[in-house]
Amino acid sequence: MLLIIILIPLISACISGLFGRFLGQNGTRIFTTFCLVLNFTLTLILFYFQKKYCLSQALDIGNWMSSGLFVVDWSFIIDDITIIMLLVVNLVSSIVHLYSTSYMSEDPHLPRFMAYLSLFTGFMLLLVTADSYIQLFLGWEGVGLCSYLLISFWYTRIQANKSAIKAIVVNRISDFALLFGIIFIFYVFCTVDFASTFALFPFITNITLKNGIFTDINLTAVIPVLLYIGAVGKSAQILLHTWLPDAMEGPTPVSALIHAATMVTAGVFLIIKCSEIIEYSAVGLIFISFSGAITAFFAASSGLMQYDIKKVIAYSTCSQLGYMILAAGLSAYNVSFFHLMNHAVFKALLFLGAGSIIHAVNGEQDMRKMGGLLKILPLTYSAIFAGTLAITGFPFLTGFFSKDIILETAFGTYGAAGLYVYWLAIITAFLTAFYSFRLLYFIFFAPISVYRIFTLNAHESDLRMSIALIILSFGSIFVGYLFKDFMLGLGNLFLSNNIKIYGWNLYTYDSEFINAIAKNIPLLVSLAGFLSFFMALKFLRTSVIFYEKNIWTLLNFFANKWYFDKIYNYYINTPVLRSAYKINYKLIDKGLLELIGPLGIWYKLRNSALLLNNLQKGIVSDYLFYMAFSAFLCIYIYISSDKPIISEGNLLLLFMPFKVSSGWLSKK
Repeated sequence: MLLIIILIPLISACISGLFGRFLGQNGTRIFTTFCLVLNFTLTLILFYFQKKYCLSQALDIGNWMSSGLFVVDWSFIIDDITIIMLLVVNLVSSIVHLYSTSYMSEDPHLPRFMAYLSLFTGFMLLLVTADSYIQLFLGWEGVGLCSYLLISFWYTRIQANKSAIKAIVVNRISDFALLFGIIFIFYVFCTVDFASTFALFPFITNITLKNGIFTDINLTAVIPVLLYIGAVGKSAQILLHTWLPDAMEGPTPVSALIHAATMVTAGVFLIIKCSEIIEYSAVGLIFISFSGAITAFFAASSGLMQYDIKKVIAYSTCSQLGYMILAAGLSAYNVSFFHLMNHAVFKALLFLGAGSIIHAVNGEQDMRKMGGLLKILPLTYSAIFAGTLAITGFPFLTGFFSKDIILETAFGTYGAAGLYVYWLAIITAFLTAFYSFRLLYFIFFAPISVYRIFTLNAHESDLRMSIALIILSFGSIFVGYLFKDFMLGLGNLFLSNNIKIYGWNLYTYDSEFINAIAKNIPLLVSLAGFLSFFMALKFLRTSVIFYEKNIWTLLNFFANKWYFDKIYNYYINTPVLRSAYKINYKLIDKGLLELIGPLGIWYKLRNSALLLNNLQKGIVSDYLFYMAFSAFLCIYIYISSDKPIISEGNLLLLFMPFKVSSGWLSKK
């Protein structure tokens, strides 16, 4: 059944992509959506049997690559982590497919779009079920390729093409690090499958690379770092996050699929999957938690001043990914995984709700040009309101159960360093509530700023889009409550066979015994964020807080996304492009290579042609001289050589105009 679950999206992608013109728009929509709903149903059945009979096994299909000790098999694994990821990916993907059948119904290239969605899902399933690093890397690169295809789906838009290129180029940095991590894993362990690596890692230390530029570097310390850098790009952590907001240039269903359950969660999944390796690096864990906290704060502060509805939600995604990485750095891998699952539901709801709004106002995405849509879009408002409460950690909704325990685990962890991480995360919770309710206000409660013609034509989403929103709304309310005892709690055995936490890194249990005030701080901070926004509206009649110059400078800093894009463009991209133009292009490509290649050959041929052209002057005496000279030269060669290169017959033909006797030319 596991193999069928993996193959169904790939088969759906092939059929809809190759035969979409024959299936037609309706046939493609029905076929692809049916395949993904069937896939989710099979995943539910597999989940039931996996939990009932505690199944955890590998499915070995056959050999893929073999060269000496390097042996890679087509092998898939089913365990606790895999089954939850299968549920999350297939649920969100099937809903996105259903939603897309309506949202993209007017697009003439719908079969291609549905094929890309199915291919994306197939590669993600290949990634999460892989039993070796090489197979995981295949799925890893596959989702990167599909993200490029989906972001640039509207390829006639220049910004969409630029954003797609940016996404794939930025991810190449982290992919390069992950590839080196896999190479070093094979160098140390002589294997690339997960089980063997995890079993051997505790017993192999201080392995150094004796030859090459990495001489005397401890590879067992470098491998966790490379794996983490590999996760940084995919999960849009700070420094490699810039591709994520720009990915909003793709269609809204693409944003929901990329940001909710597939590409951006791959990095977090990699860290959780390789917990047995990362646990051995104490300094690495502290760095990971710091990186996650800074990413969460950075993204929340940047989303505070954005006006594009999709970019606000995109920075929200980046912030929540920071929470997941923060939890992983605290060795709370099960909490990180739980938040990943919850986030997939309510973030998909927010994106699809945003798509419903954009659809209703004729493609407008600027929140300042909306307002007053509450009475026009009541169902969409209810869905986005549920998602907003979930992401802000409102009690007993989905986000509450995972987000709060992340903050509680961070409380007091690592001493002073842990407090720094904790308060960064707390400030992030405040900002999350602020920009989330700011989004609600601008769209539904602010004075109407929509063009009248758009207001008259605005309408609620059709049945297919509404079903998707309703399902995700219920998920945003109940999923956290239903799965909290399954994923969390003292003595919980779920994930214990797949996640290894060593005693010196065990902080999750301490969160159960912190004082009541610390437990209530996240809720109080979220309420403060909510109230502060409406106080700002009431007293200052603006979406910002103060008019003071220093505050404006700070808000401008946030509005420009900490100037990361400007710094990269000015100090990295522009110098690299200039040097590439001057050295690679002008000096090497158009210089040296051209001189010894096409350009040099052209110069020689041109000069030779000019020389021959000078011989053709149209003067009869010159022509007679050339003919006489050629004749005497041929005679000389013929007479002086033992084996003439010119026969008598050919020579007679040459001198036929002069009627030279053959007897006179005979050799004596």
